[in-house]
Amino acid sequence: MTAAVQEAPAPPPVKAGGRVRNPWIGFLLRRLAGLAGVLAALVVVTFLMVQLIPGDPARALAGTDATGAQVERFRHELGLDRPLPARFGSYVSGLLHGDLGTSFQTREPVADVIGGRLPFTAELALLAILLVLALAIPLGMAVAVATRGGRRRRLDAAFTFGTGLLGATPEYVLGTLLVLVFAITLRLLPAAGASSLTSLVLPVVAVALPSACVLARIVRRETAVVLNQDYMRTARGRRLPPLALYARHALPNLLTSTLTMGGLMLTAMLGGTIIVESVFAWPGLGSRVVQAIINRDYPVIQGTVLVLGLLAALLNLLIDVLLGLLDPRTLTARSTS
Repeated sequence: MTAAVQEAPAPPPVKAGGRVRNPWIGFLLRRLAGLAGVLAALVVVTFLMVQLIPGDPARALAGTDATGAQVERFRHELGLDRPLPARFGSYVSGLLHGDLGTSFQTREPVADVIGGRLPFTAELALLAILLVLALAIPLGMAVAVATRGGRRRRLDAAFTFGTGLLGATPEYVLGTLLVLVFAITLRLLPAAGASSLTSLVLPVVAVALPSACVLARIVRRETAVVLNQDYMRTARGRRLPPLALYARHALPNLLTSTLTMGGLMLTAMLGGTIIVESVFAWPGLGSRVVQAIINRDYPVIQGTVLVLGLLAALLNLLIDVLLGLLDPRTLTARSTS
């Protein structure tokens, strides 16, 4: 086997009705069908979810001193006195027309509420994802190379303990500790708000660090497997420079499995972003959805969860496409999404 990177062979064209069909067509059709199923499930879940929230939004809006007649008037204005199937039909009809509803609390269109705050959440999530990739892949590969063959056992133990501890720490706990150390004690960074670029540092680190540690462990394990392959031994025998050896021969062969696991983790990071926003008073969707839950503002809750679910589904679709480009054999695999 040569030292060249092992490239997955392209899947043969599939014949359908005597015609040759590009495997990308079936791949994309399966993924789009899965995306449609996820969206349908999201619509049902977001509608039924708010029905389980205890309390009456009409009573919350009318106030504790309101009479029964006043509460019933609010219930009628909000449409809460209609049967559940009728409310679900109106909800779906509005979504099909691009209408996410109107906030019970502020009477603003939910689309405007989300549109004003989504850029802040997207900025925080995107920077966190980039930081995860920038930390996890080099760190995992470096530790795998340094500890290959059972060397540097102390480094291996320290890496395992440190990444395990930080990876298991909830984002809001880590965020609170970061504020205590860097904002209150050292006074190096702002504790909350979005007044400057430095305001991004602590929330981005709080979101990214646990996921980066978990992904680094995955990269380390996959790199250790790759380093023991025959083509890597051949490449080392050619005395290639370390950068060419690991960047050209090891990295491409571990990206497929890393992206598969990383895609699931990056999707879960969206939920962590929402929680961290509340810790740092970041003006994204997180603080708004918490307020909506407290005030039982059903349309805002539904719209936020629906939008975040759609973003997560699109992120998974992007990961699937990247995997298809890296390993064409996945194009013919049956979709499980």
